[in-house]
Amino acid sequence: MHGLRFLSFGTLLPVALLQFLVARPSSKADMRDNTFLGKYCADCHSDGISEGGFDLERLEAELSDPAQFATWQRVFDRIDSGEMPPEDSDTPDRNEQSKFLQSVGRNLHKQHERIKGTVLRRLNRREYENTLNDLFGTELQLEGMLPVDAKSHEFDNVGEALGISMVHLQQYLTAIDLVLEDAIAKEAERPEQKTVDANYVSSREGPQFIGKFWKKLDDNAVVFFQRMGYPTGMLRGTEVKPPGRYKIRVRGYAYQSENPVTFRIGGTSFLRGSEKITHGYASFQPGEAQTVELESYIPNRYMIELDPWEIDTGSYNIRKQGIEDYDGPGLAILNVELEGPLVDQFPSRGHTLLFEGFERKALPKRNKWQKETYFQLTAEDEERAAKNALQRIAKLAFRRPVNADEIDRYLDLFLAQRMSGEELESALKTAVAGLFCSPDFIYFAENTGWLNDHALANRLSYFLSRSLPDGRLTKLADQGKFANSPENLLAETRRLLAEHTSARFIHDFCDAWLNLRDIEFTSPDKSLYPEWDNYLLHSMLKETRAYVRKLFEDNLPIDRLVQSDFAMLNDRLARHYGIEGVSGPEIRAVQLPSDSLRGGLLSQASILKVSANGTNTSPVVRGVWVMERILGNPPQPPPPGISGVEPDIRGATTLRELLEKHRALDSCRGCHAAIDPPGFALEEFNAIGGFRERFRSLGEGERVDLQIRGQRVRYRLGQNVDASGELASGTSFQDFREFRTLLADDKESLAKAFVEKLLTFATGRELGFSDRPIVTRIVADCSKNGYRVRDLLEQVILSEAFRRK
Repeated sequence: MHGLRFLSFGTLLPVALLQFLVARPSSKADMRDNTFLGKYCADCHSDGISEGGFDLERLEAELSDPAQFATWQRVFDRIDSGEMPPEDSDTPDRNEQSKFLQSVGRNLHKQHERIKGTVLRRLNRREYENTLNDLFGTELQLEGMLPVDAKSHEFDNVGEALGISMVHLQQYLTAIDLVLEDAIAKEAERPEQKTVDANYVSSREGPQFIGKFWKKLDDNAVVFFQRMGYPTGMLRGTEVKPPGRYKIRVRGYAYQSENPVTFRIGGTSFLRGSEKITHGYASFQPGEAQTVELESYIPNRYMIELDPWEIDTGSYNIRKQGIEDYDGPGLAILNVELEGPLVDQFPSRGHTLLFEGFERKALPKRNKWQKETYFQLTAEDEERAAKNALQRIAKLAFRRPVNADEIDRYLDLFLAQRMSGEELESALKTAVAGLFCSPDFIYFAENTGWLNDHALANRLSYFLSRSLPDGRLTKLADQGKFANSPENLLAETRRLLAEHTSARFIHDFCDAWLNLRDIEFTSPDKSLYPEWDNYLLHSMLKETRAYVRKLFEDNLPIDRLVQSDFAMLNDRLARHYGIEGVSGPEIRAVQLPSDSLRGGLLSQASILKVSANGTNTSPVVRGVWVMERILGNPPQPPPPGISGVEPDIRGATTLRELLEKHRALDSCRGCHAAIDPPGFALEEFNAIGGFRERFRSLGEGERVDLQIRGQRVRYRLGQNVDASGELASGTSFQDFREFRTLLADDKESLAKAFVEKLLTFATGRELGFSDRPIVTRIVADCSKNGYRVRDLLEQVILSEAFRRK
């Protein structure tokens, strides 16, 4: 333990905060003379003196005001940490300060207890999409149809930030219409599963490109020597219709190469507005032909597109030698097979859910030109069948038992549609759409206090599966097995973590907690970072998610967040990090050399990319990232009128030098003492996560004799990197390794911050003052076993904060 204190050490004391810390006095003069604040704060904050903008004359004790509550909490923390009163003024003795903090803390605790259970929480976009797809057996991309969810301290599932508007309701209707349309069978028989076999020789582009861009071999394979932009690896004849899940098989081998050749298996379409997609990456070994297979959802009218990743060659050599005589390595493709669509259940789960109790028959075709099949829905007792269907769907949609009376409004809608002349199927779909615009579906049913069995099942499922409870969870909730049985809650936690749906938890939690969702917000400057490519982007995201998953699966100690002896790598990441002996695109655990800078989140390319702007790095931005995401201690925003510090991309001046001038300002010094050190430590890594000893620049500096993809690099090497710093506690470090060790040694702080992130994501609410003792207990309970990551998660789920609203 090195006493790390990454606090916001600014001199600002918000006005309302101090006022809460005392009982309301008979007059402000009495408070200044007779209270804790009057005794220790009046000299600097009264009689016209308002250092840091705080004036005792303006104090009001109103904890029901959220802004004032937040201010009181800041004052409590500053006095509790010893930051205030400052050392050069009168300071209270330990007993006096303790009584003051107990009184203040008691009032803060009571007020937060009163308000924390009042906020409603709705499904966010991801949860809405997952729920509808899981319920109806569809695989539609609905998230992009809905308005972007607001965030509260990184997370977009916090109820207080999730408003609702008419736009939401309109798009909810559109989304459920699409889901019903996709779930309902279009044919009377199971869709025929077909296998398509295509190759580049017989493709439309074959005669045009073979001999010029592609090389045809005697075995009918076509060789790509490098990704050339044009022509692409688009393969006509693999266009998909209808959309769905398909098996993709690619057969080929590495040509004229001693090493494996990695390639992208993607998709492209001529549809207007369509974008390229990536199904995955694979590699071929030299020698005999091999087949790689993967399964993926392919949208309508998309075709397969293959791209070799960077092969050690340049287009100049190919043009000089000619495609037939070129002796460099290449990717040989024999053929591509598509098998599908793969249908697990016919009719679909949603079709059966909707029409059970009805009879749906295909009508005879009117003529030989009619392609579409029409159906007629009938029932002996339409009203009863509709009510049963609505009740059946509502129990799943509302995620709790549903009384018959709750269905009446939707049944009335169905009957009104029938009275107006709508067909039976159309009327039923309209009533079902109403269910999915109901607050009972859109919002979580959580009453204030201890959660009941179904609310606990919902909370657990949306935490670890990001969707509605499955059959087992629902059955246990129906039997009342959760509210009074922590053992069942823990058993289901472990089961859900082992399910394939837990990948959603890893994805969504990492995207929010680590800000991975913004990784494509900026594009790296190609002149400064010519080694950047989409394969690296794809790999870096997989690395971080795989690493966090392994922390949970292996129940590793919390210090592995920032320091470990292994990394989750593939060939692209290993090359980027300068690590030998890794081939192929599969992400797996790789033991690191003892002196490696890699290992832990802070040296992962995804983290270093999201904490930079694509062109350069800023110690301020990265320092704030570490404080917020890893230490759970976000700094206060800069005072009004204080401009940010921008790097000099010419390389003439380092940001450290600019920050030294910036920190000379009294209003900036305190916060930057905490923010800058972690940012300085991360200066050893560039904007895409590569190690550096010198900054790259587009202006001054030393020329670099290096080619990437056959082109000489344009950047120059500027000033040396200085990754040293001094923490607010006074502990200094010389480089990233020493900083990482200091951070890893403070296991308690890491565990506390991690628990707070997990609890926020799990409960869908911001933690507050009354949650602090709960977090402290969780961390203390897990300290005996080394603060292990899965232990922390399990204790989060067993905690009062998770089981109560």
